[in-house]
Amino acid sequence: MTNPDMASRAHIIAQALPYMQRYDDRTVVVKYGGHAMGDPSLGQAFARDITLLRQSGVNPVVVHGGGPQIGKMLQRLNIVSEFKAGLRVTDKATVEVVEMVLAGSINKEIVQMINAEGGRAVGLCGKDGNLVTARKLNRTVVDPDSNIESVVDLGFVGEPASVDPTVLRLVLKEAIIPVVAPVAHGEDGETYNINADTAAGAIAGSLNAKRLLFLTDVPGVLDKDGNLIKQLSVAKARELMKDGTISGGMIPKVETCIGSLDKGVEGVVILNGKVPHAVLLELFTDGGAGTLIRP
Repeated sequence: MTNPDMASRAHIIAQALPYMQRYDDRTVVVKYGGHAMGDPSLGQAFARDITLLRQSGVNPVVVHGGGPQIGKMLQRLNIVSEFKAGLRVTDKATVEVVEMVLAGSINKEIVQMINAEGGRAVGLCGKDGNLVTARKLNRTVVDPDSNIESVVDLGFVGEPASVDPTVLRLVLKEAIIPVVAPVAHGEDGETYNINADTAAGAIAGSLNAKRLLFLTDVPGVLDKDGNLIKQLSVAKARELMKDGTISGGMIPKVETCIGSLDKGVEGVVILNGKVPHAVLLELFTDGGAGTLIRP
């Protein structure tokens, strides 16, 4: 006689089959960061999800951030950050720490987690194989009193100028999982720190990814009553930004999603990385786990 619990598990696995077929041999880019990175149990669940994706025939690419870890290391080294118009300036000393933390300790920690779960991961950054070439990013701010615009020099903060995914394609061809730190060389030969969301969007676009998943610390895009919006078109997303439903830190996230779709990504999802196995729930279940934005 079949154990009811075992039968239930088998039913769940069988339900995932059509979704596995949908993503078979397709690329899924996952931006990993935020609170999930600081929780060992969530980190293990994430590593297991990524390994299972690869075993299921999906080509996962992980792009990670590490802002809190960078901040802690700057404190330990007594490097004081300068802020202009509320934005952190990345000077020469700071960008060296950024590279050390992102392309070093954090990157290898994620690689080790995935390998411990039976996957085969390799750590890369934007410099490897000329994967990402950066250009200097300047921000324009408006003085609230005078309404005058001024350009803020953020130092060694960059944005993707070009992406060459050749090294990623070679790694994926060998069934290896690339884990990418958003540090890149500039057209001027300098090292630049790139926002991980922006880097993930550019990389996903270069690979014509089936999905780009942004793991955040919120369930997704919420309506004015605080309920999760499961799907959005680009036009509807712009409308919600205009009427204030999408506000604050969610605005740049959604704008990055739209930019990724423009670059060739089929669909972008904002979901809560604090939910165990959020990646599998999004890709392999009926309801998904976050907000899907499509063209």
